[in-house]
Amino acid sequence: MSFDTPLSLCGPLRQPQQMLADQEYSGHSSIHDDSMAEELGFRAGPIEGPTHFSQFLPLLARIWGNDWFERGCFSSHFQNMVVEGESVRAFVEIPEPGATRARAWAEKADGTPVLEASASIDPDHGQTLLEQRMAKLRPPEKLVILSDLEVGMTGAQDEPVRMDLDQHMGNLYPFSLNQKLEKITEYSPWYAEGASSPWGRPIIPLEMVSVLAEYTSPKAQFPVKHPVIGLFADQEIRMVDGPLLVGEDYLIRREIVALSESKRTESYWVRTRIFDAAGEQLKAEMLLNHATLKHSFPGYEEARNQA
Repeated sequence: MSFDTPLSLCGPLRQPQQMLADQEYSGHSSIHDDSMAEELGFRAGPIEGPTHFSQFLPLLARIWGNDWFERGCFSSHFQNMVVEGESVRAFVEIPEPGATRARAWAEKADGTPVLEASASIDPDHGQTLLEQRMAKLRPPEKLVILSDLEVGMTGAQDEPVRMDLDQHMGNLYPFSLNQKLEKITEYSPWYAEGASSPWGRPIIPLEMVSVLAEYTSPKAQFPVKHPVIGLFADQEIRMVDGPLLVGEDYLIRREIVALSESKRTESYWVRTRIFDAAGEQLKAEMLLNHATLKHSFPGYEEARNQA
């Protein structure tokens, strides 16, 4: 007997840990600090969104094997914040044999949605979740915090970057990869020193690709007005010639690909391309919606009315 009932893989409930409580964002505490989060009307500092990506990797590896690490794409819209102590479970709908795309999502233990996503693999990703969302964006009415930004604006310089196991990743990410591996929800020996991965070297976990991509982001010098608090609203990480390797030199180039606005936020969408050290071979890409909170910018309404 055959059925057309969609079936899904699900992982165990996990409690991701907060590692950004001491994050400095443009010289001040970030939304991940409990006190700052409470000032902005949130009950506590949220876990950073890409932390949840690790829970999907065992499911995606079950579906697509090692090819996922080389050519996979995870495209996510964050729906509700998670604070330390809450439990989260990841789901991936099982695709038809030979399919290159699957629906994915995460929920808290009580069913509250955490994120929705598309997971896909080259050569035919189809339209990713974020590509669908970007296609529906309307031009912003009037920007204040982001008024000096333009679509097509590129970073001020190429940014050399690497991630070693014990390398402190700066004020934005005040920890090392080894420290992350002590707390990561889904540990793999492929991530660690002496790794016997299929690629002969330790690989950078998907959630830490976000750290690598944002580590040198201040060098882009995008003219965002400050002081302001931001958060990740949408994020897509795509491997082109992956995986990215620990201790390998890369070169980053950035471009603003969209500007948008909601009732509470002004957003700039940045596509970050990660190349080999020579800047010739594209290895991976990240699309990130930086959502800046309007009410975190002093005098926002007055500035908007005067603009």
